[in-house]
Order: sequence, then structure tokens, then C-alpha cells
Amino acid sequence: MVITKEVVERFSDIIFDWDYEKYLLVGGYGSSKSYSVALKIILKCLQEKRKVLVIREVYETLRESCFDLFEEILVDMDLLADESNKVERKTKVIQRKSPMGYKFPNGSRIIFKGMDKPEKVKSINGVSIIWLEECSEIKYDGYKELLGRIRTPYVSLHFILSCNPVSKENWVYRHFFKRLDDEGNETVILDDEELYLKKDIIRNGTYYHHSTPDDNPFLPQGYMDRLNDIKNYDYPLYRVARWGRFGANGTRVLPQFQVAENAKKFRDAVNAIPISMNYFGFDFGFEESYNAVISMAVDDKEKILYIYDEVYKNHVTDDIMADEPKMIKLRAKQKEWKANEIKYNPVVADNEDPKAVSYYRSKEFDIRSCRNKFAGSRLSNTRKIKRFKKIICSPRCHNVIRELQELTYKKDAKGNVIYDDFSIDPHSFSAIWYALDKYNLQDVKIRNNNSRNGSRER
Repeated sequence: MVITKEVVERFSDIIFDWDYEKYLLVGGYGSSKSYSVALKIILKCLQEKRKVLVIREVYETLRESCFDLFEEILVDMDLLADESNKVERKTKVIQRKSPMGYKFPNGSRIIFKGMDKPEKVKSINGVSIIWLEECSEIKYDGYKELLGRIRTPYVSLHFILSCNPVSKENWVYRHFFKRLDDEGNETVILDDEELYLKKDIIRNGTYYHHSTPDDNPFLPQGYMDRLNDIKNYDYPLYRVARWGRFGANGTRVLPQFQVAENAKKFRDAVNAIPISMNYFGFDFGFEESYNAVISMAVDDKEKILYIYDEVYKNHVTDDIMADEPKMIKLRAKQKEWKANEIKYNPVVADNEDPKAVSYYRSKEFDIRSCRNKFAGSRLSNTRKIKRFKKIICSPRCHNVIRELQELTYKKDAKGNVIYDDFSIDPHSFSAIWYALDKYNLQDVKIRNNNSRNGSRER
């Protein structure tokens, strides 16, 4: 049988390429990623007997996305069987709607599962191709579980991942582009800017593919106009939707956050602030979370928060953390300030671990538990930090920058912003909250009143 099918030129290479184990397709809205992956899988299933597993985080979302997409392509190629036609049932692809699936004349099968029911995924046998659609929505543990489950012998194995790029804190970016180790240091696997430029890159056995709506000639102009209009009201989303670039997607928590460009000017500004306006916060962590000690200074007059140092460690016990060079240096400073009777602030730590606080006291740190962590405190603490006119961070505080520069609020099922929940768990933000628990930051706004003096600041 000769099959003719028009494909989007941008995807013509990757559709027929099966030389690699992993394929990662990222790009903007409507670039034809999902359509091209579905076509790639159909062509492979026609060519040889394969069992394909298509996955999304929630099973029910598959019906109106991937399942319908396969149906559309098969109908367009005249390959979908009419169930009432006995001849076609033997020569064309049979569709099954419950449970969802497709069966090919040569025995190839496409099945659909959701990671919301992991026990059903674990029982799958004989799968040699997995497509993780909207992979950024799938949990990292789920992805690792799949990597360990697929071991079909005598056939090449392939994992296809597709998504719109989202936050750089998502596991997809961390796994395929810039990885974070236990020390909080980044290892660059592939610079995403390089991918945007080259569009196709093979790195460490993974085929990286980038696309934008411009690559899809079948998109109507009205759709392109709507994508371009996003720039006028949600620029972070515009970067993702229009240009397929990783970054903040949503409402930024700290839009006034910036990285210092002039090192000397930053250092001079911090040194001009009295020791009494230097603050130190400590958020405890071990397994998935991190120990984060953040050093900062407050320009009370200008309402500017300067963040000048960090200690950021994972999988370290308190005794190892206490002996970190920067921790030793901080303890020495405290002793010096105390000996010279200079007013200073102690390290303020998470109040949920009094045992750890006691341990650091035994190691001669001046440290106490915070007084601003309680039910509902995340919202009030966030609002407090947002009142700073500027938050300027030293470029050497890589983890503070990583967590806070593009930190966004979470949204509920209806798309409403949740103002006390974030896209990630920002340990440096918690440390900042604790450090400033006794600092009174006034909300500087112009208020109108009816006095003779008119407007006033408060």
C-alpha cells in the first residue's frame, strides 16, 4: 500500500528518525509538535510490529487530545476501519474507545494510560515506544519509573517527550538542560539558547527539537494574531506560547527582583549599610529540600533589599553544614561583632526544628527560631517582601536567582492566582522571611486624606 501524507517541513527529519532512545520536542503553541509525534508513531506501527504506550498525567485528558489526534490522522490517511466492514477490520486500523486503543493489521498496538493511576502503568508489558505528551505535567518520579520499567528485548526502545516549555524549575529543564546537584551547583547539559538558535541538536543520546508557530504553515492568521496579542497582557506567557522558550509562565511573585550588574557598586551599597541592618535567615532541609542560609542587608530609607551571600546544600547533616566555610565565616563575624559590642542580628531559622536550632547554638552560632511562621503566614510574609521597592541580588547567589527571578504564583483549577502558593518550593524565599521576622517594612503608598496638607505618605 502506498500512502501519501503531507507533513510540516520543520518536522520532516524527526518524523522518520529512530536512531536515538530519547526524543525531546519543545516549542510554542500550535507548532505541530503533537501532530507530528502522532504521525511518527503511526508510520512506525505500519512499518513494523510495535506496542506503543501514550501517557499524560491525567488519563481523562487523553481522550480529547492524543486519542482524537490519532483518529484525525488515521481518517485523513484512510487507514481507520469502519467497524461494520469485516474486510476493513482485517486490513485497516481498528479503534477501541473503552479502554482507549488502536490495533493495526500487523499486530501493532497503541494504548493509553494516565500517571494518575500508576499501578496500571506498572503492569504494562511488551512496550517498546513511550510517548509522554505534556511531559512537563508528569511528575519526575513517574518518568524515572517508566525508564526502569521498559525493557522489551530484541527491539529498539524509544521515549518521546513533548511539551510547551514552562518554568526553568520544571524537571524537564532540570533533567535535559541544566541539572542541579546536592551542592546547589548547576551542570549545563545543553544551553537552551543554543537549541533556540540551532533548532535540532543531538546531545548525550537525546534528539532535541525546537519549534515555533512559524514552523506550521497550516495555522490560520487569526490564531497567529491571538498569539501575538498575548505580548500586550502577559509577556511571560508570550515567550512560551509564541516563541517556545523556557521561563516564567504566570504572574511573577517578585517583579522588582534584579541581579546586580555592577559588582563594585553593589558591594559599596551593601558596605554602606550598618551591621544592625544586616539579616541572616536559615531554612532547614535534607532530602528533596535544601539547607538555605541567606545573608542580606536592608537600605531602610530607600526600601531596597540587598541579597549578598548564600549557602545552599542538600543531603548534608547539621554537623557538616555547620563546618561549611561560609558558615564558619559567619560565626566568626558574630563573635567579632559581639566582642566589639556592635549591634547585630542573629541568624533566624525555621521554628519547626527546635532541635536543629539547639544544635547550632551548641556550635556557638547566635541563632534563634523565627516568630513569623504560623498558619496563613506565607501570604503575609510574601506581601511583606513585595513591599520592597527593589530586591537586588549578587550574581554569585546562583540559587537565589534561580528560585526568585522567575518565581510565579500557582493557579487553581479555574485559573485563579493562589497568592500563598508558588510554582516551586523556594527555600531561599523562606530563609528571607525568617531573617526579616522582626523588621517592620512600611507599605509606602500615597494616601489621600481630607486634611489641609492633602496627600501624605505612610
